[in-house]
Amino acid sequence: MSLEPVTWRLLDTGLADGATNMAIDEAIMIAVAEKSSPPTLRFYGWQPPCVSIGYAQSMRAEIDLEACQQRGYTWVRRPTGGRAVLHIDELTYSITAPADEPRVSGDILTSYRRLSRGLVEGLNALGCPACQAEMQEEIKGNSAACFDLPSHYEVTAMGRKLVGSAQVRRKGVVLQHGALPLCGDVSRLVEVLVLDGPAQDALRAKLRQRAVTLAEAVGRPISFAEAMAALCAGFARALNLHLEPGQLSEQETSCAARLREKYLGDEWTFLK
Repeated sequence: MSLEPVTWRLLDTGLADGATNMAIDEAIMIAVAEKSSPPTLRFYGWQPPCVSIGYAQSMRAEIDLEACQQRGYTWVRRPTGGRAVLHIDELTYSITAPADEPRVSGDILTSYRRLSRGLVEGLNALGCPACQAEMQEEIKGNSAACFDLPSHYEVTAMGRKLVGSAQVRRKGVVLQHGALPLCGDVSRLVEVLVLDGPAQDALRAKLRQRAVTLAEAVGRPISFAEAMAALCAGFARALNLHLEPGQLSEQETSCAARLREKYLGDEWTFLK
């Protein structure tokens, strides 16, 4: 599919807590739906570290909140699907665009595959042997952990999952965001899942076998700034984009401040 060149907004919103990060993503989605903001590629990090769960998961049933508190982790429910992620030592990207934008159009799998090309191109430029995962058979009994197994066409390196992405579609807009672990122990999430000791040990071993960090895949540390620059260039080349650096609008900032209360509140957090 040949893509005509277009301009998207580029945002680097830096570090924020989990509720703020999810609120900003939703605020951008609302603004794009209202046509008051352009399609947007955003990069951000998480401070303090945060466990996010997919929209359909149960916070109480799957996350050990006391263990999170002991480690200084917060927690948040995402508006997107997927499974639990510990956001620590990572770069997160989000893409928000109208559903008829050719880069995100089609079904979820088609758009995943198209957007993954930008991730792969950027990672390859860093010397990372990244590629898209082959079509996966549905496997029953998967764990609560996102990086337990790559989904269809997610990004892998060395045969292991490198980028975990999730998507939601509302009001004619697509939001896709994903986590790129830069360094650290990919199995740390296990410590805050509701699992007994043997189950924790088994999942920890699986994650270390099935997931990888960027530093491990490349063989050297990669900073947030270096990874972001490479992914910007990768998305620009793969999707024929001109990325124009910008800022959140006043409307998005005020909307995100209101939505943050939602993401902090029990009604949303313990929805299921």
